[in-house]
Amino acid sequence: MLEIRGVRFDAARPAVVVPLTGVDLAELRAQAAVVREAGPDLVEWRVDLAEALAGDVEAQVVVGHQLVDALDGLPLLVTVRTRAEGGRAPADPEAHLATLEALVRAGVADLVDVELSGGPQPVHRAVTLAHDAGVAVVMSHHDVVGTPPRAEILERLRAMAAAGADLCKIAVTPLDAGDVLELLGATWDASRELDRPVIAVSMGRLGVVSRLAGGVFGSVATFATVGRGSAPGQLDVATVRAALDAVHGDGSA
Repeated sequence: MLEIRGVRFDAARPAVVVPLTGVDLAELRAQAAVVREAGPDLVEWRVDLAEALAGDVEAQVVVGHQLVDALDGLPLLVTVRTRAEGGRAPADPEAHLATLEALVRAGVADLVDVELSGGPQPVHRAVTLAHDAGVAVVMSHHDVVGTPPRAEILERLRAMAAAGADLCKIAVTPLDAGDVLELLGATWDASRELDRPVIAVSMGRLGVVSRLAGGVFGSVATFATVGRGSAPGQLDVATVRAALDAVHGDGSA
């Protein structure tokens, strides 16, 4: 079982992740203060959404240190999401790697997101960089137009594990309820087959059930909001916690 700063990634009670989506330092600091009060298990910094810092690695490091201080011990996942997968960063593996390298070497990241679609060599370099620094890798794939068949979803998760992921994350876009079942079925398959944890999300309103009850099928984390979200279908922290209590128990019994 993977554990980061005391946070255990376990489907028995999925971890709650909240994104920071600010465009500049002032907005990010304000968000971080509110998020810290909400007390999620993990915080994700969507660096690609910080448009005022785009291309300025030194500024990103400065802001990263300030966020770490503001979050006061909460684990930080650093993500640079590309446009093809629903983010705002260009598909530039070298620039992507430069950002990850700077933030990893500066001690900002506890985890980094590495997109499987980046290609074998860039993915290998990013994984090696992170692991050499003792930073965990969330390897991800986001399908923003549809949902692949169950077998294909499982194959992508297998590829992540083979490429060195510490957590394997997949997010898909459902067109009907059957697509949500495909995602949940593949999550169940992967949770029984793979030797590392899986995060699986069916996005949008149709996929909300995967955010609230994904742990039943083996997903070890779910994304929630404090203010503006980072993906379709994300719900506020209070709603997500209440659902997790209902599904997994609140620990009071």
